[in-house]
Amino acid sequence: MTSPLRVILGAAAPLALSVGAGVAVRLAATSLLGNQATAELAAFALAGAVLGPVTAAVAGGLRGLTPFVAPDRDRPAAALPVLRDARWLALLLGASGAGVVLCVPLVASAGGVPGEVTAALGVLPPLLAAHVLLLAAGGGANGTLVALGHARQVLWPGLTGTAAEVLLLVALVPRLGVAGAGVALVAGTAVAVAIANGRLARVTGLSGRALWPGRPRPREILRMAGVGLPMSAALVVKFAALAAVAWAAARTGTHGAAAYAILVSLDGPLGLAAFTAGQAAAPEVARAASPAAARRVNRAALAVAVAGVLAGAAVLGLAGEDVLGLFGSDGRVRAAATGLLPLLTVFSLANACAIVMSASLTGLRRPAWSLGSAVAGYGPLALVAAPVAAAWGLSGLWCALTACAVLVLGLQTWGFVRYSARR
Repeated sequence: MTSPLRVILGAAAPLALSVGAGVAVRLAATSLLGNQATAELAAFALAGAVLGPVTAAVAGGLRGLTPFVAPDRDRPAAALPVLRDARWLALLLGASGAGVVLCVPLVASAGGVPGEVTAALGVLPPLLAAHVLLLAAGGGANGTLVALGHARQVLWPGLTGTAAEVLLLVALVPRLGVAGAGVALVAGTAVAVAIANGRLARVTGLSGRALWPGRPRPREILRMAGVGLPMSAALVVKFAALAAVAWAAARTGTHGAAAYAILVSLDGPLGLAAFTAGQAAAPEVARAASPAAARRVNRAALAVAVAGVLAGAAVLGLAGEDVLGLFGSDGRVRAAATGLLPLLTVFSLANACAIVMSASLTGLRRPAWSLGSAVAGYGPLALVAAPVAAAWGLSGLWCALTACAVLVLGLQTWGFVRYSARR
């Protein structure tokens, strides 16, 4: 029998290349904006802090289809109604999320963000809203490919969309600033969504069949929503708290907001292995026939996640100054970010393991536990972010973030051990 580690690595490797390309393009956008103007980098981070929970809500809702699709891996046609149900759910979430993103300038003005940062937003919010709608239109094509055992097919939409976005970033950001970054994101997303659905349409058993929503089936949609929406809500709680932290960082000044943006960008590569291992683990946990099998899959995914964080931390430890130099020449921003790299590593390690645990709970169809854990950990973080930033600055914020991640990991581990025993 194939070992769980080989199964996870086999699915996670193409996912890592695809998602890693997306992380690289976020770093490229941050670097280009950081070398252009500190205010524009801060505006990009501010809008991204709102975009994070919105896209997480859409993606989380779609992850609810994984435990329903995975058991039909050997007969993909049986999964087609589930995919159509998921697309109705995604369209509802996407329309709501786009409306939230459009409100970023109003919330920024009311929240005390410096005027130069708010003014630098420009047309970025409408462009990000278009990005959210395109993600929803994708309807979970990538997640379905992974659940059906075709993870390698995810490479093509990811790499092609990233290539289009990078070309446009290089061409547009020097002339248009954050608006150029928004245009590049929308174009890259459109390319990726189109190719992902094209690849899904070629899967044996789905070829020649309509993938788009037909007549809605309310009962089945609600059944999937029972798994997807708690997962979506958990991600919203998490990213909303992170948005509150970003808001608190922005209120410390332009330099603090820019340093926070750099650290958040670096967290992306550190957590890449965890995100892809979690995506690979969820369908395998859903297919597991016993508690022992589910736990073996979970341990293998955790091993991949931890290895990814430690490898990234080693690179930052050896070449931290050079890496930070890619994000601009502002000495105050670089100094603030450099001093917080150790805290970033600890946070990323705990957060990576929590991502895997959350995915495993989704595979068990127990995302409500992930939601409860997120509320218990990230709820208090959102409440204390502003006073902590006022008292202790960025270092205080990152200490609070790290403590929160450790608490959430502990709660999710308890939940997984409890529910996997009932498998």
